[in-house]
Amino acid sequence: MIALSLAEIAEVVGGQTYDIPDPTVQVTGPVVRDSREAGPGSLFVAFAGERVDGHDFAAAVVEAGAVAVLGTRPVGVPAIVVDDVQTALGALARHVVRRLGATLVALTGSAGKTSTKDLIAQVLQRKAPTVFTPGSLNNEIGLPLTALSATEETRFLVLEMGARGIGHISYLTNLTPPKIGVVLNVGSAHIGEFGGREQIAQAKGELVESLPSEAEGGTAVLNADDPYVRAMATRTKAKVIFFGESGEADVSAENVRLTDTGQPSFRLHTPSGASDVTMRLYGEHHVSNALAAAAVAHELGMSADEIAVALSEAGSLSRWRMEVTERPDGVTVVNDAYNANPESMKAALRALVAIGKGRRTWAVLGQMAELGDEALAEHDAVGRLAVRLNVSKLVAVGGREAAWLQLGAYNEGSWGEESVHVSDAQAAIDLLRSELRPGDVVLVKASRSVGLERVAQALLETGAEGEVSAR
Repeated sequence: MIALSLAEIAEVVGGQTYDIPDPTVQVTGPVVRDSREAGPGSLFVAFAGERVDGHDFAAAVVEAGAVAVLGTRPVGVPAIVVDDVQTALGALARHVVRRLGATLVALTGSAGKTSTKDLIAQVLQRKAPTVFTPGSLNNEIGLPLTALSATEETRFLVLEMGARGIGHISYLTNLTPPKIGVVLNVGSAHIGEFGGREQIAQAKGELVESLPSEAEGGTAVLNADDPYVRAMATRTKAKVIFFGESGEADVSAENVRLTDTGQPSFRLHTPSGASDVTMRLYGEHHVSNALAAAAVAHELGMSADEIAVALSEAGSLSRWRMEVTERPDGVTVVNDAYNANPESMKAALRALVAIGKGRRTWAVLGQMAELGDEALAEHDAVGRLAVRLNVSKLVAVGGREAAWLQLGAYNEGSWGEESVHVSDAQAAIDLLRSELRPGDVVLVKASRSVGLERVAQALLETGAEGEVSAR
């Protein structure tokens, strides 16, 4: 974080100081909420959770070098006490962002946010120091913590913004006002909470509504291929730049194909020129993500050649997202178990088929959560798609929703052992242990709550005799 005195922080967050002998002492290290991350110069934010109360670790973090604790009560060590820690954290982030000279890029969408955020960050890092959201810390706590990790040297701040209802993104943009806003898509993720795609579009569009005008440097980067996103052009006073395959797109891809290993290759077109890209990531769905990143980079002054090189060298920075690992026996495990929605599930299945061309493919799939009344139809559709793509084996893991996956496959024409429903991750591990053969390709994907990463991890742990070890 940029250096701030404890007195200034207390004023910004509207807090009272306790046990602080010298209020001019500065916070020069990171702002953290995990006591294990506290170190010299840091500020520890004490949240009181259902199981753990951060205030209980106050003495330990100060001993580790933290300058003070931001909490809701005195703790016997230097502290700034506020009524609400989350509100105070947001106020501090807003203050720091206003003082930074960085360009803030925010993005949202129903699918692909984290992968696209990682691409944007890796491209912009070629131009200047960049700070970006780690993993999927895109909520009311993770976003301000990311913003507070920026320093005086930071020139680009790339923030992923999630939403579970109307007003959420508006709240986040108030904390960290973006200059460039990217909307990727409007899909089915969390549709059960929102109530429909129109409501999702309303929430995602809050990002472009928050942007400054074109005269003030605001830019909305919108997916021309998604009608809900394209319509957001009327909701912003910022400059609009489109990406996608549509004829309206300012940034587009030509001659898209997949390599023999399932990695996308294409010719990138931007208003400043064209250049060839071959990505290290897996699956054709990353082309759209790459175009969004290219549009941001173009707006920030990078040439088509510079962007193409950066996209071609960018890797996956966040765990359990299309992590492709080959075991010594030739079995390839594709761990995409961090999360799932209908759009990302279908993209992952297509990527599996591309990676496994000529080999036996396994789709180990679980529940897609928060789909509400759409749940049955969406799980059925994924099961049917697995059959249409000629995936060799479908293993549906879990309860009712997994049964719907398997039923969709059966109704589409799967029979015998081509699709099977198992009760839990351990049952899937046992099945795979007994039936996998060298050269097979296994995709593992479900919503985060299912915990299917256990399956992928077990497949990659080999015992002394070369057998898969399940834990």
